Amino acid sequence: MYSVHTSAHICAPIQKHPTPARPATRTGALAMSAATSKVINFRAPAAKQALIDHAVEVSGMNRTEFILDAVCDKAREVLADQTRFALSRQALQRFNAQLDAPLEDNAAIRRLLSTPAPWER
Repeated sequence: MYSVHTSAHICAPIQKHPTPARPATRTGALAMSAATSKVINFRAPAAKQALIDHAVEVSGMNRTEFILDAVCDKAREVLADQTRFALSRQALQRFNAQLDAPLEDNAAIRRLLSTPAPWER
């Protein structure tokens, strides 16, 4: 399988591996000053909080760092799923062939492209 951006070039093989443990450091978003930080509050069932707290102890991070890292990793994954698509070599070749094929004549698109944009009027 290949990881493909919507611009249809091969990026790298897709491999789903667990995220490696990170050292307990205060970098990036966690190093922001109190003036630029926002408070996020949420409720969690006791069992989930216990699970999180156990993982926090093992990771060497504090709860805020651990949760922020995990949530940001998930956010990046969700956003990447919106812009990256996994294709087999054959599917990628078919996709590229469609991109490289000449456009069919389309009067509606010609009309649209010849009309000035609203901000240009």
